[in-house]
Amino acid sequence: MARKRLIIEMGMGVDQHGQEPTVAAARAVRNAIAHNALPGVWEVAGLTHPNDMIVEVQVGVPYPDQVRQEEVLAVLPFGHKSLTVELGGMVVQGRAIAELEDKNDEMLIAVASVTVWVDI
Repeated sequence: MARKRLIIEMGMGVDQHGQEPTVAAARAVRNAIAHNALPGVWEVAGLTHPNDMIVEVQVGVPYPDQVRQEEVLAVLPFGHKSLTVELGGMVVQGRAIAELEDKNDEMLIAVASVTVWVDI
């Protein structure tokens, strides 16, 4: 079998309050997959179940060592999932609000790429 890319989607996610890189990363992945359908998985590639696809995620986020990878991958409903987290995204100065339990003024921005592969 040969592994072929079916689709690549990009997304962006922000944690404005809480300073959680996991939240920003998960939102970026959710944004990347939010508006697509993959009928080609069945109609072109011939897969019989969506768990047969291979889903590779790459996320660039501030403080990558703090990302809880299993929470980010949980955003994906199907597939053989893998995640690479690297330093990236942005830190933007916002405004800390005590009632929202902010640790500081930082807003964290993450970017994600989600690639779906199929073996055909």
